[in-house]
Amino acid sequence: MDLPSKLLERAVEQFASLPGVGRKTALRLTLHLLNRSEEEVNQFAEAFSQMRQDVKFCKKCHNISDAEICSICKNPKRDAKLICVVEDLRDIIALENTGQFNGLYHVLGGHISPMDGIGPNDLNIASLIDRVRDEATNEVILALSTTMEGDTTNFYLYKKLAPLGVSISTIARGVAVGDVLEYTDEITLGRSIVNRTPYESTLSK
Repeated sequence: MDLPSKLLERAVEQFASLPGVGRKTALRLTLHLLNRSEEEVNQFAEAFSQMRQDVKFCKKCHNISDAEICSICKNPKRDAKLICVVEDLRDIIALENTGQFNGLYHVLGGHISPMDGIGPNDLNIASLIDRVRDEATNEVILALSTTMEGDTTNFYLYKKLAPLGVSISTIARGVAVGDVLEYTDEITLGRSIVNRTPYESTLSK
Protein backbone atom coordinates (compact mmCIF):
# COMPACT_ATOMS: atom_id res chain seq x y z
CA MET A 1 0.00 0.00 0.00
CA ASP A 2 1.78 3.09 -1.26
CA LEU A 3 0.84 6.33 0.44
CA PRO A 4 0.93 9.75 -1.24
CA SER A 5 3.00 11.36 1.52
CA LYS A 6 6.22 10.30 3.20
CA LEU A 7 5.10 12.16 6.33
CA LEU A 8 1.88 10.15 6.36
CA GLU A 9 3.86 6.96 5.78
CA ARG A 10 6.13 7.72 8.72
CA ALA A 11 3.18 8.33 11.05
CA VAL A 12 1.50 5.11 9.92
CA GLU A 13 4.70 3.15 10.56
CA GLN A 14 4.84 4.49 14.14
CA PHE A 15 1.29 3.37 14.90
CA ALA A 16 1.89 0.02 13.19
CA SER A 17 4.90 -0.58 15.46
CA LEU A 18 2.54 -0.92 18.44
CA PRO A 19 1.53 -4.46 19.46
CA GLY A 20 -1.79 -5.57 17.99
CA VAL A 21 -2.01 -2.66 15.54
CA GLY A 22 -2.01 -3.69 11.87
CA ARG A 23 -1.19 -1.39 8.99
CA LYS A 24 -4.84 -0.75 8.07
CA THR A 25 -5.70 0.20 11.64
CA ALA A 26 -2.58 2.37 11.79
CA LEU A 27 -3.67 4.20 8.65
CA ARG A 28 -7.17 4.75 10.04
CA LEU A 29 -5.79 6.18 13.29
CA THR A 30 -3.35 8.40 11.43
CA LEU A 31 -6.04 9.80 9.13
CA HIS A 32 -8.25 10.44 12.16
CA LEU A 33 -5.49 12.50 13.77
CA LEU A 34 -4.94 14.32 10.49
CA ASN A 35 -8.55 15.52 10.65
CA ARG A 36 -8.16 16.79 14.23
CA SER A 37 -7.07 20.35 14.97
CA GLU A 38 -3.37 21.12 15.33
CA GLU A 39 -3.91 21.90 19.03
CA GLU A 40 -5.56 18.52 19.65
CA VAL A 41 -2.76 16.67 17.87
CA ASN A 42 -0.16 18.58 19.88
CA GLN A 43 -1.94 17.65 23.12
CA PHE A 44 -2.01 14.02 21.98
CA ALA A 45 1.72 14.01 21.25
CA GLU A 46 2.57 15.93 24.42
CA ALA A 47 0.73 13.43 26.62
CA PHE A 48 2.96 10.59 25.42
CA SER A 49 6.12 12.66 25.46
CA GLN A 50 5.50 13.87 29.02
CA MET A 51 4.59 10.37 30.17
CA ARG A 52 7.83 8.94 28.80
CA GLN A 53 9.88 11.75 30.30
CA ASP A 54 8.27 12.15 33.72
CA VAL A 55 6.73 8.81 34.71
CA LYS A 56 8.40 7.20 37.71
CA PHE A 57 8.57 3.75 39.24
CA CYS A 58 7.64 3.45 42.89
CA LYS A 59 10.81 2.98 44.94
CA LYS A 60 9.00 0.51 47.16
CA CYS A 61 6.97 -1.76 44.86
CA HIS A 62 8.15 -0.75 41.34
CA ASN A 63 4.62 0.16 40.25
CA ILE A 64 4.29 3.00 37.73
CA SER A 65 3.73 6.25 39.61
CA ASP A 66 3.75 10.04 39.34
CA ALA A 67 5.66 10.28 42.64
CA GLU A 68 8.57 8.50 44.32
CA ILE A 69 6.10 6.30 46.26
CA CYS A 70 2.88 5.17 44.56
CA SER A 71 -0.61 5.89 45.91
CA ILE A 72 -1.18 2.24 46.89
CA CYS A 73 1.97 2.03 49.00
CA LYS A 74 1.14 5.36 50.66
CA ASN A 75 -2.42 4.37 51.49
CA PRO A 76 -2.60 3.80 55.30
CA LYS A 77 -5.76 1.72 54.88
CA ARG A 78 -3.89 -1.02 52.99
CA ASP A 79 -2.53 -4.07 54.82
CA ALA A 80 1.22 -3.41 54.75
CA LYS A 81 1.98 -6.93 56.01
CA LEU A 82 0.47 -8.57 52.91
CA ILE A 83 2.34 -8.43 49.60
CA CYS A 84 0.98 -9.66 46.28
CA VAL A 85 3.68 -10.37 43.69
CA VAL A 86 2.71 -9.62 40.08
CA GLU A 87 4.47 -9.36 36.75
CA ASP A 88 3.50 -5.83 35.70
CA LEU A 89 1.11 -2.89 36.02
CA ARG A 90 -1.63 -4.62 34.00
CA ASP A 91 -1.90 -7.29 36.69
CA ILE A 92 -2.30 -4.66 39.41
CA ILE A 93 -5.11 -3.04 37.45
CA ALA A 94 -6.82 -6.41 36.99
CA LEU A 95 -6.55 -7.28 40.69
CA GLU A 96 -7.64 -3.83 41.86
CA ASN A 97 -10.74 -4.09 39.66
CA THR A 98 -11.84 -7.16 41.64
CA GLY A 99 -12.04 -5.18 44.88
CA GLN A 100 -10.91 -8.33 46.74
CA PHE A 101 -7.35 -7.38 47.67
CA ASN A 102 -6.36 -4.81 50.28
CA GLY A 103 -2.64 -5.43 50.68
CA LEU A 104 0.37 -4.04 48.84
CA TYR A 105 1.97 -5.16 45.59
CA HIS A 106 5.41 -5.95 44.28
CA VAL A 107 6.00 -5.70 40.53
CA LEU A 108 8.64 -8.11 39.24
CA GLY A 109 8.83 -6.55 35.80
CA GLY A 110 8.28 -9.86 34.00
CA HIS A 111 9.00 -13.52 34.64
CA ILE A 112 11.97 -15.85 34.43
CA SER A 113 12.34 -17.02 30.83
CA PRO A 114 15.69 -18.54 29.85
CA MET A 115 14.51 -18.80 26.23
CA ASP A 116 14.21 -15.01 26.15
CA GLY A 117 17.39 -14.44 28.11
CA ILE A 118 15.54 -13.26 31.22
CA GLY A 119 17.00 -14.51 34.49
CA PRO A 120 16.34 -13.73 38.17
CA ASN A 121 18.81 -10.85 38.15
CA ASP A 122 16.80 -9.13 35.42
CA LEU A 123 13.73 -8.92 37.67
CA ASN A 124 12.88 -7.03 40.87
CA ILE A 125 13.47 -10.06 43.07
CA ALA A 126 16.26 -8.80 45.32
CA SER A 127 14.13 -5.83 46.41
CA LEU A 128 11.21 -8.19 47.15
CA ILE A 129 13.37 -10.28 49.47
CA ASP A 130 14.62 -7.11 51.18
CA ARG A 131 11.02 -5.91 51.69
CA VAL A 132 9.88 -9.21 53.20
CA ARG A 133 12.88 -9.31 55.51
CA ASP A 134 12.86 -5.65 56.57
CA GLU A 135 9.10 -5.05 56.82
CA ALA A 136 8.21 -8.21 58.78
CA THR A 137 5.74 -9.29 56.10
CA ASN A 138 3.17 -11.88 57.21
CA GLU A 139 2.20 -13.29 53.81
CA VAL A 140 3.36 -13.17 50.21
CA ILE A 141 0.85 -14.07 47.49
CA LEU A 142 2.39 -15.29 44.24
CA ALA A 143 -0.06 -13.97 41.64
CA LEU A 144 1.83 -14.68 38.43
CA SER A 145 0.32 -15.92 35.19
CA THR A 146 -0.37 -19.66 35.21
CA THR A 147 2.08 -20.35 32.38
CA MET A 148 5.24 -22.43 32.43
CA GLU A 149 7.32 -19.27 32.89
CA GLY A 150 5.02 -18.10 35.67
CA ASP A 151 5.30 -21.44 37.46
CA THR A 152 9.08 -21.40 37.11
CA THR A 153 9.21 -17.94 38.64
CA ASN A 154 6.84 -18.98 41.45
CA PHE A 155 9.11 -21.89 42.38
CA TYR A 156 12.22 -19.71 42.33
CA LEU A 157 10.54 -17.13 44.58
CA TYR A 158 9.33 -19.84 46.94
CA LYS A 159 12.88 -21.17 47.37
CA LYS A 160 14.15 -17.65 48.10
CA LEU A 161 11.34 -16.62 50.45
CA ALA A 162 10.76 -19.83 52.41
CA PRO A 163 13.90 -19.40 54.62
CA LEU A 164 12.53 -16.05 55.79
CA GLY A 165 9.64 -17.76 57.59
CA VAL A 166 6.92 -15.85 55.74
CA SER A 167 3.66 -17.51 54.72
CA ILE A 168 3.68 -18.08 50.95
CA SER A 169 0.47 -18.63 48.99
CA THR A 170 -0.57 -18.71 45.36
CA ILE A 171 -3.77 -17.76 43.57
CA ALA A 172 -6.33 -20.56 43.35
CA ARG A 173 -6.47 -22.46 40.10
CA GLY A 174 -9.83 -21.00 39.22
CA VAL A 175 -7.51 -19.21 36.84
CA ALA A 176 -6.96 -21.82 34.17
CA VAL A 177 -3.49 -23.12 33.39
CA GLY A 178 -1.93 -20.98 30.69
CA ASP A 179 -4.05 -17.91 31.50
CA VAL A 180 -2.63 -14.40 31.73
CA LEU A 181 -4.09 -12.44 34.67
CA GLU A 182 -4.72 -9.39 32.52
CA TYR A 183 -7.34 -11.28 30.48
CA THR A 184 -9.02 -13.17 33.34
CA ASP A 185 -12.54 -12.00 34.23
CA GLU A 186 -12.89 -10.07 37.48
CA ILE A 187 -15.10 -12.58 39.27
CA THR A 188 -12.77 -15.51 38.61
CA LEU A 189 -9.70 -13.45 39.48
CA GLY A 190 -11.31 -12.13 42.66
CA ARG A 191 -12.19 -15.65 43.80
CA SER A 192 -8.67 -16.83 43.02
CA ILE A 193 -7.28 -14.24 45.44
CA VAL A 194 -9.84 -14.90 48.19
CA ASN A 195 -9.44 -18.69 47.87
CA ARG A 196 -5.64 -18.64 47.57
CA THR A 197 -3.82 -21.74 48.74
CA PRO A 198 -0.47 -22.36 50.47
CA TYR A 199 2.21 -22.67 47.83
CA GLU A 200 3.58 -25.83 49.46
CA SER A 201 0.34 -27.68 48.62
CA THR A 202 0.97 -27.14 44.91
CA LEU A 203 4.35 -28.85 45.06
CA SER A 204 2.88 -32.24 45.91
CA LYS A 205 0.56 -32.28 42.90
